[in-house]
Amino acid sequence: MEVATAVDKQQQGKGRVGTLENPETYENVPGNIIPIIEREFDDFDNEAEEFLSGQLAENEFIGFRLKQGVYGQRQPDVQMIRIKLPFGGVTPDQMDAFGSVVEKYAPLVKGHVTTRQNIQIHHVPLPDTELLLREIADVGLSSREGCGNTVRNVTGDPWAGVAADEVFDPTSYGTAYVRYFVRHPTTQLMPRKIKTAFTGSDEDRAITGIHDIAFLSRERDGVKGFEVRVGGGTSIMARVAPTLYEFVEADNGDYLKVAEAALRIFDRQDWLRANRARARIKVLIDKIGIDAFREQVDEELEGDWVAEREFSAELVERLGFEDDEEGRAPAAAPSAASPNGDRSEFERFVAANTQPQRQEGFSTVEVKIDRGDLSPEQFRGLAQIMREFTGGNARSTVQQNFVLRWVRDESLYNVWQRLVELGLGEPGPREISDVVSCPGTDSCKLGITSSMGLNRAVKERIDSMRIEDELTKRIHIKMSGCPNGCSQHHISSIGFYGASLKVGGRPMPAYIPHIGGNYEGGEVVFGTRLKSRLPAKRVPEAVERWVRLYEAERDDGEEFNAFAERVGAASFEEQVKDLTLPAEFSLETMQQFIDWSRATPYKVERGEGECAI
Repeated sequence: MEVATAVDKQQQGKGRVGTLENPETYENVPGNIIPIIEREFDDFDNEAEEFLSGQLAENEFIGFRLKQGVYGQRQPDVQMIRIKLPFGGVTPDQMDAFGSVVEKYAPLVKGHVTTRQNIQIHHVPLPDTELLLREIADVGLSSREGCGNTVRNVTGDPWAGVAADEVFDPTSYGTAYVRYFVRHPTTQLMPRKIKTAFTGSDEDRAITGIHDIAFLSRERDGVKGFEVRVGGGTSIMARVAPTLYEFVEADNGDYLKVAEAALRIFDRQDWLRANRARARIKVLIDKIGIDAFREQVDEELEGDWVAEREFSAELVERLGFEDDEEGRAPAAAPSAASPNGDRSEFERFVAANTQPQRQEGFSTVEVKIDRGDLSPEQFRGLAQIMREFTGGNARSTVQQNFVLRWVRDESLYNVWQRLVELGLGEPGPREISDVVSCPGTDSCKLGITSSMGLNRAVKERIDSMRIEDELTKRIHIKMSGCPNGCSQHHISSIGFYGASLKVGGRPMPAYIPHIGGNYEGGEVVFGTRLKSRLPAKRVPEAVERWVRLYEAERDDGEEFNAFAERVGAASFEEQVKDLTLPAEFSLETMQQFIDWSRATPYKVERGEGECAI
């Protein structure tokens, strides 16, 4: 295939400081990363009014609102608002604001924590959108470039800065990256979106391998830098990102310069724009190879544009984010509650949900959130816990949970009690019962199946199994409502993506399973796709059979993925062979033709996604 590269494409610089393109006015408070510009809300209100009155074409309006983080749903006349939390960082006031806007503008009265550390609010009527955006802006929150062909939310390790195993905390550098590329002219209309992650540890809790561009903390002779990886991703043509450079200096701004060079090259690949589904940077890397791409980046770094920028230590310091979390940490409490009759429940919670920080006397508390959904009361309750017990320090996670940071060890029981009162005291985040899913047909135009409904059903089945085996608890289960993989099902121990079956001319919701994926310990492995297509209503039974097969036939101490590799995909397929045989439609089998959490017969209604518009 001939590669049509726009070699002469004009790629503007950042512009004068303080302009719309380069609005460098920052407040260094967690969550206040992206500068707020009032004019953007006025523009959104004006554009929305013109669209609603028929003066603005829909395709023009869609492109405009996507840059503002406003995404169309499969339901007409309502929007999803994607609010960016770089690194997952959030303040108590912002949590209160989430509670407020969810209560006012979200008909389902809930907000959703995503696998990209965003908060999404669904079913918002378009006339209310601008009001919601203004309200969250009052506490420093932004949805700017949460959608569209932009640099999306930059994710990171929720334990950065407090983990004992990190080389150095990359938070400030990740923040500088966010601030450098938001509203950057080169990154406003690329062939497709760019997902970025930073991690300070080789445990790679940010899962850098599945990102378009990623940075891993490294140190050489006392100099801080990053290993830079480019070209990872799930969905169609899943790839693990290869290393572009083993070491790029951080404090002098070289990592920003390298990132911009890579994105400039990507932006010029006009041949990628012909097929949106395959227009990711991983496709370019896969076609030409990482060595050829490195040569292109080296050449790009010699371009005149570099001199037009100001890559320097001063730039990194100005855009960076030095937050004194320890200075805000709570003082020692004069007294603390202790367990009484519920000691065993509390001890289970401590073992599963807490980790000691590298700072003596403090621990993190990971809050397990079912399906990533929080009510207004839970947002506000978490905000108050943050004020009283964390000094205001918390981050969302890529497993759709929250990590409370800087909790004093003697306050753990008090925090657990408060979480229990909120319905958030369940033990076992990142264990088998912490099932992860995307919204699926609850809201997404691309959804084929109700992945949220299946999430609930699988969790109920897992809970009913009363699993106590420690090795079994390490299994991870994720499901997506379509093949694109927003739940990261490709890298789960047991993963599913939505599909359909036809039985006697009638459609039936179904799922394709993957077995043996991994994202822990710094190694990304894509699971093996089974030659099985399971009716949606039979998936929980399949999960139980696979878990029981593992428990019955594993070797001593053998973990699930090692077992799956040893026995092979055929063993898992055989275990559910009878479940893949769809029943003929009848009064007795009617429920199999109705998706989870639905009351009407299933229909395949997949619209056109807006990710690449």
